[in-house]
Amino acid sequence: MASIIGPASFKFFGIFPAVILSFILPVIGIGLFSYIMARRIAPLVRANPDSRFDQIGKRVKNLILVWLGQIRQPRYMLAGVLHIVIFAGFLILSIRSTSLVIVGFSDGFVVPGFGGLLGDIYNFFKDYAATCVLIACIIAAVRRGIFKPKRYAVPEKYGKDHTAEAVFVLGIIATLMISESLFEASELAYTGHEHFLAPLSLVWIFKGILSSAPQNVLQGLHIFTYFVHDLTFFFFLCFLPMGKHFHVITSIFNVFFMRVQKGKIKPVMHGVSDDKLDDLESFGVKKLEDFTWKHMLDFYSCADCGRCSDHCPANAAGRPLSPRFITIKARDLIFKNYPMSGEIYKSNLLVEDIYTEDEIWSCTTCGACEEECPLGIEYIDKMVDLRRGMVDEGMVPQSLQKPLKALEKRGNPYGKMEKKRADWAKDKEFKATHQIKDLAKEKADTLYFVDSITSYDDEIQDIARRTSIILEKAGVDFGILGKLEKDSGNEVIRFGEEMLYQDLKEQNTEAIMESGVKQIVTADPHAYNALKNDYDNLVPVKHISQVVAQKITTGELDLKPCQNPDKIYVYHDPCYLGRHNGIYEEPRQAMDAIDGLTRVELEKSRDRSFCCGGGGLMLFYEPEEEIRMGVLRVNMAAEAGANVIVTACPFCLVNIQDAIKVAGKEGEMEALDFTELIEQHLK
Repeated sequence: MASIIGPASFKFFGIFPAVILSFILPVIGIGLFSYIMARRIAPLVRANPDSRFDQIGKRVKNLILVWLGQIRQPRYMLAGVLHIVIFAGFLILSIRSTSLVIVGFSDGFVVPGFGGLLGDIYNFFKDYAATCVLIACIIAAVRRGIFKPKRYAVPEKYGKDHTAEAVFVLGIIATLMISESLFEASELAYTGHEHFLAPLSLVWIFKGILSSAPQNVLQGLHIFTYFVHDLTFFFFLCFLPMGKHFHVITSIFNVFFMRVQKGKIKPVMHGVSDDKLDDLESFGVKKLEDFTWKHMLDFYSCADCGRCSDHCPANAAGRPLSPRFITIKARDLIFKNYPMSGEIYKSNLLVEDIYTEDEIWSCTTCGACEEECPLGIEYIDKMVDLRRGMVDEGMVPQSLQKPLKALEKRGNPYGKMEKKRADWAKDKEFKATHQIKDLAKEKADTLYFVDSITSYDDEIQDIARRTSIILEKAGVDFGILGKLEKDSGNEVIRFGEEMLYQDLKEQNTEAIMESGVKQIVTADPHAYNALKNDYDNLVPVKHISQVVAQKITTGELDLKPCQNPDKIYVYHDPCYLGRHNGIYEEPRQAMDAIDGLTRVELEKSRDRSFCCGGGGLMLFYEPEEEIRMGVLRVNMAAEAGANVIVTACPFCLVNIQDAIKVAGKEGEMEALDFTELIEQHLK
């Protein structure tokens, strides 16, 4: 049986040793790649610190599930499956590609341990992997180049379309698959080796085609395809950091360092305690280098898939915000300011350079973009940091200046007197049958934290009364802080007013600790999120839906059959209860405990819920938009066949009630707070 000459022993024209080329290509490739990576790492080194080495267990779990398991990819089924095939193929073929580089120096080199049965098994799966990757590349290229899904489109104001680069990279990957398979097939055809091949794989097909080819042709093809693969491999390696496919390299790191605690806003500066904030010369992100190194890594890791913007409610409503381009514009600026050679350019004020004020204020901090991203890219902290910088520069929207001044003066955005915070409990009809403890005078096990909108909004105060009735019926010993309570600050910190938030948090924390309560209950997801995630060392915090579900399970709370069995109910997941805190089932369990109640699900529900538009002080902001987010949400409920929208958030209730009017669906649909539905059905 004749042996084919491998690249380590082959001589071009019978004179020039191919091994020299096998040596030059890796040296140049690895050297150039190292230089490129050094330039790419430069902005990360100059960026602000970021504490990302905590909770290693959770980070390893994310690495296994999100990066290796690709669990977020199938949320877009076709694109997700194609990506999983290509990703898995890359992992399987990485051993082969590495060994091929060494084959250029040592003919027949085999990775230790892959020479016997394990090697045969690996080759079998490797050949199918190469075949599947090639097929996936062809389908993906047709999809990107011909069908062009809408989410990949790039508006002219955001720069150039990236379709050509995507198709080009798919071509590079296809070249790697074909050249590797031809390299192996030409050797098998030359030697006539009859070992078992994966049927219908590329190697199997190519071997069949080449079986009758002359040996000199097979020999030439063997060497040619080896160097095509080698050259393509190192070209691809050096090309990746130059554009959007940098994520092939950075994704493993980005996923490992991704956010592990939802709902919490990053500190102004990692390593600087709250009591040292006054010593900082500047707050937030103003210039490129003010971002943290993790956020710089985010910019590098974006795959430009458009999933974030496709699920962004602000983008859907026609606001001047697309999360995708928050990242892409920053990445383009990094590439511009940190070129491959020469001096680093000076960074300008970001809001004047690549972003607009309206763009940054348009975010509701709902978290839909982060939930959808398969690479763990974060947006909320970046938006908050940019807002911190804008507030520090005095760039505050006119409509938000009044509620901020009111918060500073009175501890609530309405500017009402502190002593009126508990006026909802003085309602004559309510007061006649219900007495609410004032924790400044009495003791209780549980604090009912009301927060500002429920305390002061005349239309929303019923939530406070109904929550109190539910807690009484459930046998909960509770009280309120009254005038000692301040706004939770959930919106204040997300607006970027850090020092005001710190003041609110300090006053609330002191009042809560002095009250001696053992737990906190609230009916406001925004307050729930702030107290649970943004505050430090408080007693356990529960949302009223959790209390209701628990009391129903233990039998301490009984509900009557549905009063309106002819109506169809749907539950709207508030962002700060659902996505940020994972409370999805308890409100549904409580609703389903009402016998005869018909409940349907929205298409966009649970972690894909659609924001009402009320997050991040948006109740007071007047954005430019084509259609209200709340109207979009009401229309979704109508399409689901519902005529009653139930939510467990006062912000959502305000927006959805208003949206029903704007959408012209008064009389057809209604919005209820969770507490109203439960209170109606208490036995």
